[in-house]
This record gives sequence, C-alpha cells and structure tokens, in this order.
Amino acid sequence: MTSLPDLTEPQIRRYARHIVLPEIGGVGQARLIAARVLVVGAGGLGAPLLQYLAAAGIGTLGVIDDDRIDLSNLQRQVIHRTADVGLAKVESARRALAEINPEVTVRPHAERLTPHNAERILAGYDIVADGSDNFATRYLLNDACYRLKKILVSAAILRFDGQISTYKAFEGPGHPCLRCIFPAAPSEDAVPSCAQAGVLGALAGTLGALQATEVVKEILGVGRSLSGRLLMYDALAGTFDEMAIVKRPDCPTCGER
Repeated sequence: MTSLPDLTEPQIRRYARHIVLPEIGGVGQARLIAARVLVVGAGGLGAPLLQYLAAAGIGTLGVIDDDRIDLSNLQRQVIHRTADVGLAKVESARRALAEINPEVTVRPHAERLTPHNAERILAGYDIVADGSDNFATRYLLNDACYRLKKILVSAAILRFDGQISTYKAFEGPGHPCLRCIFPAAPSEDAVPSCAQAGVLGALAGTLGALQATEVVKEILGVGRSLSGRLLMYDALAGTFDEMAIVKRPDCPTCGER
C-alpha cells in the first residue's frame, strides 16, 4: 500500500469507534480502507469474517467459492438467507456486503482455488484469510502465500472445537508455516468433514470473528501477532489454549532446503 486516502465526513462518522482508538486513529482507518483482503470460502468461517471485514471498512474484499447455497448451510453461514438457497455463495455474499457497507469493493471469484489459478488470484491482495473446509486448499494456500510473501490468517472448525493461527514464514526465523506443524496432510478418511461429524453453528462465528480481528491487526501492525502460535478453542469447556509453533529446518515449504 502506498498513498492513503483522506477520510470523508461520512467515513469519519461510520468508523468513529475505530478512529477514537489510539491504536487505529484516522491513519489506521485509512490503512484499512486501502487494504485488499482475499477471503477463501463464503461458508461457516467466511460468513462472519466477511461481514466484520466489510463493516471495518476493508476497501477491497475478494471472496472465492465455487459452491451454491444449500439449506443445510444456513445453520452457521449467517451471511446467506433462506431466499438465497440455490444461489452462488459469492453472489449472495456480494449482495449482503453491499448492504453492510456500500463503500467496500467486493470481487467475487466463482471458482475453485487450484494450483493453476492460486497465484494469479492471490497476487491481487495484501492478506489472505483462509476459511476453507479441506486440507488440500489449506496446504495450497500455505505454499502459495509463502511464495508470494502474503500474510495468511487461517482457521478451522469441527464439532465444538476451533483453531486459528497466522502464517508469514517469509519474514524469517520465528515465523513458521502450516507445514511446520503438519508436514503432510492427513488422509481424507482420517479427519471427518463437518457434514459427517457436525459443527456447532455459533462456533463458526467465534472463529470467524477471531480471524477478522487478526486480519485487522496485521493490516495495522498492532498488538501481538498469532504468528508462531496456534490458538485453540474448546466451546464445550469454554476454554482457550495456546501452543507454540516452531519453524522447522526441514519444513518442505519454508525450511532451509
């Protein structure tokens, strides 16, 4: 990001509760308005994440998803409505975000992220927020973000449990990537999907809101980053636990070799 926009009078009123925070102020809000964030998935995590990022004034929001809305999605994917069933998720999200904040530019990518299009799509954004529901996409994002030097804020949920971390291994020692924790993805049979095992609807909101917070922090450069830490939430116990992540010299993505 280069030059920052001057805030208009309506923007000063809209973002007043941000601007009065010393950690944000007018300059910080201008940074949010100038920022470009790609959200991968307009599902359980992407729904609250997109809503809070739009409300925060992120100037350009990309959303990539090739799925259409099913009735079973509505228990947790709160950006969509009953009347939207059958509609492409990116179109439903675009319409909802326009109602939340018409100043935000929404770029819908109605396609599946693949090794063939990942770098082309990611290149247009500053930060990537991963709300995908499969290991293949998570690893693809991890590797592509490392190569392109893009900050990745990634979360996952299942049943009553969620976890979140920030990956920016390109910044050097002390900043691991996803493969530093899990060098290889488990088999498809090893971890059940949400459709198979279930997921608490409100859990998606908790982790999606945490993702939005971490994205905003990374844009502003405030607070303590989750890079090097995995934050785990147990909804049944009502507890948060934290695990340190160490950069592995033999990591297949960001290791010394």
